[in-house]
Amino acid sequence: MRDVPEPSRRNLWIHWLVYPGHSLPTAAAPVLVAMGLAIHDHVFALLPAILGFIASLLIHIGGLVTDNYELLVRHRSVNEHPELVEALNKGTLTLAGLRYAIATCLGLAALTGPYLLHVAGSPVIVIGLLGMAGSLIYSAGPFPFGKYGLSDLHFFVMFGIFAPAAAYYVQFAAHHEPASYWQLLFHNMPLRAFVVGLPLGAIAVNILIIDDIRDREFDVAKGWRTGPVRFGLAWSRIEYVLMSAFIYIMPFWVWLRWGFDGWVLLPLLTLPFAAAIARTVWTEDAHDSLLPLTPMAAFLCLGYGALLAAGVAL
Repeated sequence: MRDVPEPSRRNLWIHWLVYPGHSLPTAAAPVLVAMGLAIHDHVFALLPAILGFIASLLIHIGGLVTDNYELLVRHRSVNEHPELVEALNKGTLTLAGLRYAIATCLGLAALTGPYLLHVAGSPVIVIGLLGMAGSLIYSAGPFPFGKYGLSDLHFFVMFGIFAPAAAYYVQFAAHHEPASYWQLLFHNMPLRAFVVGLPLGAIAVNILIIDDIRDREFDVAKGWRTGPVRFGLAWSRIEYVLMSAFIYIMPFWVWLRWGFDGWVLLPLLTLPFAAAIARTVWTEDAHDSLLPLTPMAAFLCLGYGALLAAGVAL
């Protein structure tokens, strides 16, 4: 059993629940790419983009807190996060407080709705509800995706397609007459808005693979059928390498297929950092060895996304 530290209430929330080293970079990267594409397409709108990011971040944090809430409710005996269990036993943390935090995150995200509804119409409501559902369904509800090994596809779609396209849409719609927002979404939005962020989806999958390899013993105890549990370490490591190859092939495809300038290859600058992370994933499987890789991979996502955004915009 790992030693259980006694964090303060503030550190408990920041480092074990909100987890800004993970949540902030992965929420920001898709929005940055959408902003870069919007600049390229002359439809950039700062306020809708910022509000979209705030909503995305809050929904993401709500999902992280939900994950820990479900762990404490359904699997408290599993020693995955002993710090949280100890805090719950001492009263530093309460289940009611976690429920309140989840509701607060989703409620604050909803406060961005009236303005975004004004500039982007009723599709914003559906986008927001889908985003909330997508964040919660990983660990909550009658069919949690994480439990049944469906999270790889889920993460790829949410971070690689849904989030960039949604952030682009609220900017795109702000520059058009509100005759039919649904027509704008399905008929006038450029196809590249749905595909330019695909590498970020692959990075999100790789972050999930790191976590699943690291936590595979806990997932066995919880009855979760993640990739490492069902197919073993070799399978997950091969998947990680394939995702990594996809991540660094995609800029060439975007460059050649969509006619962007060579600046779109800027994300290749992150390749040495990505290779260092991949080397550790391939050679290590101990919990403590893999623990630092999650924030490292999250900042890889941010750096890659920022460079892709710059390359698309230039």
